[in-house]
Amino acid sequence: MRIVCVGGGPAGLYLSLLLKLGDPASEVVVLERNKEGVTHGWGVTMERGFLARLAELDAESAEEIEWRSIRWYDQAVSFAGGREANPENGEAHAVSRQRCLDILATRARQVGVRIRYEHDVRDKAGLPAADLIVAADGVNSQLRAGQREFGTTVTEGRNKHICLGTGKLFDSFNFFFEPTEAGWIWAYAYQHEPRASTFIVECEPQTWSGLGFDSCSPTRALGRLEEIFSEHLLGHRLWSEFAGGEDARWRNFLTVSNRRWHHGNVVLVGDSAHTAHFSAGLGSTLAIGDAIALAAQLRRVGDRAAGDGAAGLTAVLAAYQRQRQAELRRHLAEAQRSAAWFENVPRHAELPPRQFATALHARSAPLPSALSPRLSGQLHDVRKLLGIAGEPRSLAGR
Repeated sequence: MRIVCVGGGPAGLYLSLLLKLGDPASEVVVLERNKEGVTHGWGVTMERGFLARLAELDAESAEEIEWRSIRWYDQAVSFAGGREANPENGEAHAVSRQRCLDILATRARQVGVRIRYEHDVRDKAGLPAADLIVAADGVNSQLRAGQREFGTTVTEGRNKHICLGTGKLFDSFNFFFEPTEAGWIWAYAYQHEPRASTFIVECEPQTWSGLGFDSCSPTRALGRLEEIFSEHLLGHRLWSEFAGGEDARWRNFLTVSNRRWHHGNVVLVGDSAHTAHFSAGLGSTLAIGDAIALAAQLRRVGDRAAGDGAAGLTAVLAAYQRQRQAELRRHLAEAQRSAAWFENVPRHAELPPRQFATALHARSAPLPSALSPRLSGQLHDVRKLLGIAGEPRSLAGR
């Protein structure tokens, strides 16, 4: 097959690698709009079990990612002068997003994938001839936007967030909540490489504007954020500039869903197909999971699909869509509940530190999210006391 993958993020690169490993005779090309070595993000997270799954598919890239990653086991919630650590999180890994992309790009090239950087694709007309076109170009996918047949829905979250970096190194995944004169503001912080940590700040829109962030650049906002989180940064600075010189920006999270994931010979993977709120910590994992599923479906019925032409390819892509929508249903629901919890932080802020932390850790489960904050915390404590296992939760939700 001739395959063109638009987007050189984790999903696009991993899919290209798997496709070339599965069929070395295929021609696989990745087109990426950014320059090589330029990405917009700091760290990505993966659970230990997911890394083990990657090792089964391509041991070389998985071993390199694991070797370059930072491990943590605890999650800690700092709130109202208290710090509650949860030691039951299990082993998790974080790695620099740029490092992860470099590893996957190097490995893909080794097996014969061609990668073209600074190649912006706005529609199908700008693409070379291909049997399959993969739209892995993110939440604002231009390939997807040009075809109404996907039935795309994009919903904007209420809160404001900004993704920053820092030289302060954290030995666990941290949630820092701080009161201000304009309302609560909080951060998600974790180390992702030997000398840097990810520091994502989030707050309600009225807090954002009340602190003056609506009328100043992100760079000028850093000083105020360093003051607010000074107890946790311990003199370290916050960074807003990504590689390539572009500054991070305040954003509203966009939840993307599609009625159809394929049309003609175009198929969606990763954020172009679906998004999960960053508080769930599953973005890269779910995107790479799409790549794994699509590659497996193509490999499983590839010969038959080739013989059946367009109809065969359509059957393969439909099977991929059914598989991933079924696998993602629970994860996306949990991410929605997680996002809703953080959009209602003041509702929980009257709880004592331990119950607040308990409510945060239980936020993705369906029953606690439907109860009052205090009752939710009490129920979670009772279940824990009785040794009743809760529902599986996302990486950042344990």
